[in-house]
Formats: sequence, C-alpha cells, structure tokens
Amino acid sequence: MLLPVVKALLGHYRRHPLQILLVWLGLTLGVSLLVGVTAINHHAKQAYASGEKLFANPVPYRIRPKHADTKIPQGFYIQLRREGFKQCVPFDMHKVTSQDGLELNLVGVDPIALLQLRNSVTISDIASQDLIKVPSTVIVSADLAKLKGWVAGDVIPLEDGVLLGPIKIDKKSGIRGTRILTDMSLLRSLKRSSGLSVIACGEMSSEKLEALRKRIPNGMTLSRSSQSQLEALTKAFHTNLTAMSMLSFVVGLFIFYQAMSLSLAQRQPLVGSLRQLGVSGWQLAQALCLELAGLVFLSWLGGNVFGLLLANQLIPAVSQSLSDLYDANIGLTIEWSWQWSIYSFLLAFAGAVISCGWPLVRLLKSQPIRLSSRLSLMRFTGAEFTWQAFVACGFCVAAIAIYQAPKSQSSGYAIIVLMLLSVALITPFIIWKVFTGLSFSLKWVKVRWFFADAAASMSYRGVANMAFMLALAANMGVETMVGSFRDTTDRWLTQRLAADIYVYPTSNNASRMSHWLESQPEVDRVWWRWEEEMPSKYGMMQVVSTGDSVGELDSLTVKIAIPNYWYHLHHSRGVMISESMALKQGLRPGDYLNLGKPLGRNWQVIGVYYDYGNPYHQVLMSQNRWLAHFSGSGDVALGAVLKDKDQSVLVQRRLQSTFRLNTERIYDNTTIHKEAMQTFDRTFSIADTLGNITLVIAVFGIFFSTIAGEVSRQRHTSLLRCFGISGRELVLMGGLQLLVFGLISAAIAMPLGIALAQLIVDIVIKQSFGWSLQLQIVPWQYLTSCLWSMLALVIAGAIPVLRLIRNSPIHSLRDAL
Repeated sequence: MLLPVVKALLGHYRRHPLQILLVWLGLTLGVSLLVGVTAINHHAKQAYASGEKLFANPVPYRIRPKHADTKIPQGFYIQLRREGFKQCVPFDMHKVTSQDGLELNLVGVDPIALLQLRNSVTISDIASQDLIKVPSTVIVSADLAKLKGWVAGDVIPLEDGVLLGPIKIDKKSGIRGTRILTDMSLLRSLKRSSGLSVIACGEMSSEKLEALRKRIPNGMTLSRSSQSQLEALTKAFHTNLTAMSMLSFVVGLFIFYQAMSLSLAQRQPLVGSLRQLGVSGWQLAQALCLELAGLVFLSWLGGNVFGLLLANQLIPAVSQSLSDLYDANIGLTIEWSWQWSIYSFLLAFAGAVISCGWPLVRLLKSQPIRLSSRLSLMRFTGAEFTWQAFVACGFCVAAIAIYQAPKSQSSGYAIIVLMLLSVALITPFIIWKVFTGLSFSLKWVKVRWFFADAAASMSYRGVANMAFMLALAANMGVETMVGSFRDTTDRWLTQRLAADIYVYPTSNNASRMSHWLESQPEVDRVWWRWEEEMPSKYGMMQVVSTGDSVGELDSLTVKIAIPNYWYHLHHSRGVMISESMALKQGLRPGDYLNLGKPLGRNWQVIGVYYDYGNPYHQVLMSQNRWLAHFSGSGDVALGAVLKDKDQSVLVQRRLQSTFRLNTERIYDNTTIHKEAMQTFDRTFSIADTLGNITLVIAVFGIFFSTIAGEVSRQRHTSLLRCFGISGRELVLMGGLQLLVFGLISAAIAMPLGIALAQLIVDIVIKQSFGWSLQLQIVPWQYLTSCLWSMLALVIAGAIPVLRLIRNSPIHSLRDAL
C-alpha cells in the first residue's frame, strides 16, 4: 500500500519539474559550500598532524632568527657542524613568481647534509640523488605539477625571464603545496645571499640538546615543531572559513525549506483526496519521509561532488595564505574523506528535518476536507509570518541578554547568530505588512494590485527573501570588516614605517654602522631600536626600546595615554604596552606592573599603543632604561630617515658594499608595506569569494522559487491577461516586484551588515587577538553589490512571467484549469 502512495506523491514533480530542481538545488548548494570549507579545514589539519617532512620529524628542532626579516649567518651553521651537530641541516627560502603570476617558494637545501638523514627519512632519497647529479634540478610536488600541467623535464619560466629546471616530480609526498626543492647553489644564483632561513635538527639526547641551546646567539631561537602550535596559530583562520560556510549552509536550508513548503502546499488537494480514499496519516508520513530522505541523499551526493570541486579551486589560495602567515605547508589537492562526508550528511539530514518538520506536521494534522480546497494553507501565510516575528523578538531579547554578560569569542558568535536569525525571521513579516498596507491605501488600481499581488506572493517568496537578505547582509558585513581591517593595517604600517631604510645589523657592528649612516650626506637621522624577549607572569613578553626624537614619537600609534606620556616615558619609571596586552590582561594607563627579572616591580603603564603585527605581549620603554637592564643582549635594528626618499637605493647599495651585508638585512619601507598588503589581500580574498558565492546561491533561490510559484499561479496570470493586462505589463510587474523585495531587503541588510561587522570587530576579533579597529563604511562597495543583486532579481522576476505569456490568454487559462 505504501508504494502507490509514494508514486502518487512523486507524480507531483512530473507536472512541476522545476520545483524538484529548486528543492535539490537549495540543499545541494548549501551542502557544497559546507563540504568545500570543511574539506579544506580537514585537509589542513591532516597536514599539521602528519607534518611536512622538510620541517617535522625526523628534524623536529628548528633554529630560526627572531626577526622574520633577518637570516642566520652561514658561519654559525658551519660552526655547529664542526662541533659535532651532524643531525642539523640548512635550508634557505626565496619567493619567486612565475610568468603566469603564481608565487612559488624555493627551498634551497644542501643534498650532502641531507645524506646524514638517510637512515630515518625519505627526504634524503628525494634530494641527494637528483640534486647531486644535476644541481639545476628543481623538485616539485605531485599536486603542484598536476595543477600546472607540468611533466618531468619541463622548465618553469619566471616573470624576470629566468628558466628554472629541469623539473623532477616528487612521487614520495616529501614536499607539498607551492614549495619547490632545489640545490642551495641554484638559490644563491637567483638571490645574492649567504644567510640561511632555518636550520633544522634531528632528534638528539637531552645533554646534546642543552648544549645546542647554550650555543644559540641572542638573535636566534630554538623551538620544537609542534602540530598543536600550528593549529593554535591557524585556529582563527579556520574559524572564519567555517563561519562563512555555515552561513551559506543556512541560506541553502532556507531555500530548501521554501521549496518544500511550496511543494507540500501545492499537494494539499492530492493529500486531501488520498486521506478521503482511506490512506492513513502514518502511511502519508512514511511516504513523505521517504521522499525527504531521497532528496537529502541526492542533495548530499551533489553537494559532496560540487564541494570537492570548490575545495580544489580554493586550496591553492588557502595554501599560499597559510604559508605566508604561519609557514604552514599545505598540499594543493584534496581527496574525498569519509569524515567530512559523514559530517556533511548528518548536518544536511538534521537541517532538512528541522526545516521541513513544521510543514509536514501542518499538512498531516489538517482535516482532509480542508485540504481538498485549492491551496487553502497558503491563506494563513500572514499568520505564520506573525508567529515568526514573535520568535524573532525572543531571539533579539536573548541576544541583548548575552551582550550584557561578560564578553568572549563564543558569546560574540552567539550574539551574531541570534541577531541574524531574528532579523531574518522578522523580515517577511515587515515586507508582508508594508505590502498589505499599501494595497489598501493607494489610489491607483494597478499599483494597489501590484502590492496586493506581491503580498500574496510572499507565500512562496518569503523564506527565499529571508535567505537573500541574510546573504546580502553577510556580504556587506564581510566587505565592511575587510575594508576596515585593510584601511587600519595600511594606516598603521604607514605610521609605523616612518624611517626610509631599516637595517638589521649584528650587535657588534651596530654602532659602527650607525656612525657610518649618520656621516652620509643623504641621511637626516638614525633611530635605534633594541628588542629582547623574556618570560613573565603575563606569558612571553617582548621588551622594545625607543629613542626620544620627534620622528619616533610620530611613528608610535598611540591608542590612549596619560598627559605628557612622552616626557614620562623618558624621564620616569614608565612603560607603554601594546593593545593586545592591555586588553588580555585588563590593564589601563595608571596601573603598575611587575615585569619580573631583570626589570623588577613598579613600572607604571603610561599609555597603550596599537600593534597588529606581534603575537607576544609587548612593552615599550626608553632606550636608556632598556640598555640599563639588558646591556650586552638583545637584537638591534636601525632606522635611517633620509633627506630625499629617492636616494634610498643609492644608500642601500653603499651600505651593502661597505659592510658586506646580505640583502635580507636591509629593507626599505615601501617593500615591507607592499609585501604586507599583498599577503593581506590574498588572505581575505578567500572570505570575499565565499561571501559572493553565498549571495549567488540566494539569488538563485529567489529565481527558482519565483519560477515554481508563477507556474502554480498560472490561472491567476491568465485571468489578468483576459481582463486586459498586457504581457509587457505583467513582465514589468514581475521584475519590479522582485526589485521592490530586493530594495527592502537591501535597506535592512545594509545596517545589519554594518552591525555584523561591528560585532565581529568589537567582540570576536578583540577577544581573539586583542585588536580593535575603526570601522570604515564602504558605500561604493555596498552600492556595487546591491546593483548587481537588484539586476539579478529583476531578471529573475521577469523570466518566469515571460515564459507564461508566450501562449495566448485563453490557451493559458485552459491549461491552468
């Protein structure tokens, strides 16, 4: 008995084939973004867990310079080898760009040194045989070769005309991502440098490890490679991706709910007839649940396929961003995994049950005689929107209550979710009320009919409109946040990089180099900056010095400070602290600190300054006090302010030739600023891409729901044509209705998006990183997003009506009856 009921219910889709496409498309698109981002996160965490073989076991210890911009002298590595540390191998890195714009990370190795690791790692087999035989060989990962279509023996043309090669493809998964393994001599020919980026060391006894620690100079640090450290660093990056994917999934669920609600409403007469023929409610429930399970399975299957394709399109940008930000090496190819596949299925099934629960219960609990009336349940749309508005008010009250409690990252996300849901649920009620009011108050008959018809169409457009509003708000929120972050970072870098040239000398020749710079006619003045890292009760802390010049005062990005803070900094026992330290430790100007040995107690906080580039707590003190406590230790940097900025290249060349400095120890502020902003733009382009895809999904949802709804209203449209309304007017009305929907949604989405960005900045970012940003409104970006969305909505509203008016009015009316 169950099979005929299932066949009767599924027969509805033979008459409305576009409707099943809408049902499938909504959940499929939502699942695809969820799967895409989940696959990326899972793939990255697998890479952290397994460890990239160049920098994990069996070479877990890494010697690095404390400053990312400096290098390890090659003489230090030679000294380690002479002292018996044979398990240490050198690596140098250099970024190059191919002719097609792909950034590649060249990793220079010493293949002879790698032979020492033959008994414990396959990387020696990778490097020693190929690089020793042909030193110009470059070894690329299999996924990079597949992405670019390279085969063994090819060469890689760089943007400066240099040809790298021949290519050898790594078949043993020794390297991943955009890293390319090459001989150190080849790297030196591309970049004139004698320094090293990192020295990686294998396992050793505790006595030998302690001996190695004692040999590490002040400018370097020894650390152990750790999966947990890398996961902690990248947690915020993955959290942001997950938040965007969940929002896209919710938008897809709204579309799925809208389509299923319309489908169930249109089958009311059929369900009523089946009930009167003796089909029980339990049999109908079983048949509808089987249909729902089949749709969920097909949507999950399609979402997995599209999600995997999306993940493989996004993973190169994610890999490059994680490499730039955290030195993580992520492969460029993602393969199917049952873990994220099952996770996506459970979420899709739970979301489908939640979204379709009420329409199913409403349909099964209604009396058969009432269901026999044509689309009777659609008459109660306004009552449902009213109940939604009450629920929205409840969510709003809950969000306000959480906002009053102590802030945390979790509470910030909870407030954002409740705020988005409350506005999404109340939006259809507002639009329905506005349209209903205008349909009774306006004088022109056609305009009154326009709004009355728009209010009636809310039964099949309302939820899709909620999804569109959410997607538009999220898109504007991301644009606001990214624009604010970019503007803040740009201004911060411009202010902090006040010197024209930055030099990183050794402690021994810093004084001689400073005197030389001061004697140059192009140099106006020279600033000193000392740094030392030390443990404290606040965690790892960086203590930094500053001089008392006006230029150094202007380069300090002060957030809040006591009056005459600059005088107190240099003439009293006072320090300034970074914003992240102030927020995380609850400090403010006027408080006193115990900084531990060798600094001691009773240091007064005289100010707080912005600092977006430091993972540690940072304390700023006068240069004289710094030297009094840390004399003979620490790292030094010199900043040269030029009389004419155009003389920067000339001064750098003379400085290099005089002191035989590596290029890695000299930087101009333009290069530092440019590289920082390029990394920023690449990282946030991923979030921008996901936001745009979410908006496209929402527009598709409204488009297909309008098509499905207009097909069901074919009799209504045919009657209007018989009454004298022309086809052109109906097409215009269809497009204008969705345009009005879109304008109201945009009017709600714009302040909602700004509020969303404000919450992310004030709670999530502040609690996660200790940073605060000035929110920057970007009206031109809002206008661009709105114009494209409105254009898409007008087309989406006009096309379904255009399809219906191709036949003559009487022919369409006969088909509808």
